[in-house]
Amino acid sequence: MNAPITPYGGELCQLFVADEESQGIKAESIAYTSLELSAPQLCDLELLLVGAFSPLRGFMGRADYEAVLEHMRLADGTVWPMPIMLSVPLDRAEAIPEGGWVALRDAEGVMLARMWVQERWQPDLRREAQAVFGTLDPAHPGVARLLGQGQVAYLGGPIEGLEPPAHHDFRNLRRTPAELRHEFTRMGWRKVVAFQTRNPMHRAHKELTVRAASSAGANLLLHPVVGLTKPGDIDHYARVRCYQAIARSYPPGLMMLSLLPLAMRMGGPREALWHAIIRRNYGCTHFIVGRDHAGPGVDGAGRPFYDPYAAQELVQQYQDEIGIQMVPFQELVYVPARAQYMPQDEVPDGCEVASISGTELRRRMREGLDIPSWFTYPEVVAELRRLHPPRTEIGITLFFTGLSGAGKSTVANVLLAWFLELGQRPVTLLDGDIVRKNLSSELGFSRAHRDLNILRIGFVANEITKNGGIALCAPIAPYAAARRAVRELVSQHGAFIEIHVATPVDVCEQRDRKGLYAKARAGLIKQFTGVSDPYEAPEHAELVLDTTELTPEQAAQEVWLYLEREGYFA
Repeated sequence: MNAPITPYGGELCQLFVADEESQGIKAESIAYTSLELSAPQLCDLELLLVGAFSPLRGFMGRADYEAVLEHMRLADGTVWPMPIMLSVPLDRAEAIPEGGWVALRDAEGVMLARMWVQERWQPDLRREAQAVFGTLDPAHPGVARLLGQGQVAYLGGPIEGLEPPAHHDFRNLRRTPAELRHEFTRMGWRKVVAFQTRNPMHRAHKELTVRAASSAGANLLLHPVVGLTKPGDIDHYARVRCYQAIARSYPPGLMMLSLLPLAMRMGGPREALWHAIIRRNYGCTHFIVGRDHAGPGVDGAGRPFYDPYAAQELVQQYQDEIGIQMVPFQELVYVPARAQYMPQDEVPDGCEVASISGTELRRRMREGLDIPSWFTYPEVVAELRRLHPPRTEIGITLFFTGLSGAGKSTVANVLLAWFLELGQRPVTLLDGDIVRKNLSSELGFSRAHRDLNILRIGFVANEITKNGGIALCAPIAPYAAARRAVRELVSQHGAFIEIHVATPVDVCEQRDRKGLYAKARAGLIKQFTGVSDPYEAPEHAELVLDTTELTPEQAAQEVWLYLEREGYFA
C-alpha cells in the first residue's frame, strides 16, 4: 500500500456550515430520522466537527474501516490507527436507509449535526477488538465496551455541523484546534510539546514536562483528556482543578492549559499514535509518550496488555510521516540527598531515592496519612483528600447476584436491619422484586430488558453511593456485561462490592416457595434463569457465599466481617 505524507498540521477539516444554512437545515430536519448520541459518540462528533480528527470529514465508511483495522491507514494510505464509525443498535439501523440524512442529537434533543448515510454494515466486533486492542479479554475496558454493545450496525458518511456539544464547565479552557493554533502564533510559539494525561499531576510530572520542553526548545501544552477515560479514573472536574493549581508553579510564559474532549479507547500503542496525530492537528510539534501510554493495566491473568515501550516505538516509527516528534517520558525519582528529582538512570551510586506509587498514595489517602511535600503540592493534596475520604465515610453498593431462591434478598434484609441499627450511613434496599414492581414494571425478561433493569438499579445505587449511603442490591443480574457496567458506574463515586450468592440450582429449586422453577420446567415461564436462560457466574466477585449450609444471619455475618476487614466501619 502506498504511504503518502499525511496532511496533519495543514488545513483543518472544520465541518460547521454557515449560520444561515444551519437554519435551513434545522427547518428541514423534521423529515430526518434522529439519533441520540451517547457521551463517547458526542466526543467523537465534537472532534470531527472542529477538525481534531482531520483529515476525516465524517464517520468512516467500510473501505476506510477495513484499511484501518488491517494497516492503520485510511483507504488512501493516510496514517490513521483508530476506527471512527457511528454505532447504532442493529434493530434501529435497519430502519435507516442508505442515501439519506439523519439528525445527530444530544441527550436533550438538540440537533448538533446531520450525517449523510453513505454506508451501513454489520461489523465483526470480535475481529475489530482483536485488531485494535490485540486481545478479546473483557478485562480490557475497550474490549468490554466494544463487545458489550450487543448487535450493532455501523453508519459511515460525511457530516455537517450546526453547533458543537454544549459544555458549561471550564469554558475558557476548551480551545479548538484553530483557536490553539491562533494562540500559538499570537504568542510566538514555534515549537510546542504536548503532554497527555488522564490523572492528577504531581511534582514529578511538572519536572518531566519542564525537562521535555527544555530538551525540545519548545513551549508546553498541558492537554488533559476530559472525555471518556478508564473506568475508575478521577472525574475531570477534580482533575482540572488539580491542573489549574499545578499550572501556577510553571515558569511564566512556558505553558498553556487546554482541555481535550476525547473518548479514550485505552488502546495502547495504536492509541498513542492516534493521540500524536490529534496533537499535530492542534498545532503541536512534539508529543510526550510515556511507558505503557494509554494502556489499561493488566489482563485477567495479571499480565500487562502491552509491552511498556511499544507505544513509544510505534509513534517513533511514524513520527516523520505524521509530522510530530516523539519525546519519551523520563522516569524521574526524588533524591532526598539532593532535594531534587532526577532521571532514574542518572542517580549517583549509593544515593537513596524516594517514590510513592499510585497504590501507596491511595492507601495514604484512605487512611488519612501524611503526603510529603516533595511528592505533590498542598492544593493537589487538598483536592485529592476531598476525592478520597476515609473508607468509613464513603458510600457503598453491596451488589448481590445469584439464581432465584439463592438467598440474596434474605441476606440483604438481615444486613438492612443491622445497618439501620448501627445508624452510621443511610441505607436503601433495592430488591429485585421491589425494583421490578416500582421501577421496571413495563419490562419483560429478554436480555435487553434484563440489562436495562440492572442498569436502572445501577443508576439508583450510584446516586445513593455518591451521596454517602449504602445501597443493598439483590437482583438476579444474570449477565456479566450489565454487572460490569454497574461496577464501572458506581466505582467512580464509592465502593462497589459484588457478592455472588452461589447456591446450587437444585437447592434453589427445593426452596422455591412460589413454584417458579416448576412452572419454568413445564414451559409455563419462558427465559427463566437457571432453567431456560443462562446465568453468567462472576469471575471476580469480592465475596462468594453458598447458603446451602449457612443461615441468613451467618451469611450476613460473612459480609459484615468483610466490611470490617476492609476498613468500612470505624
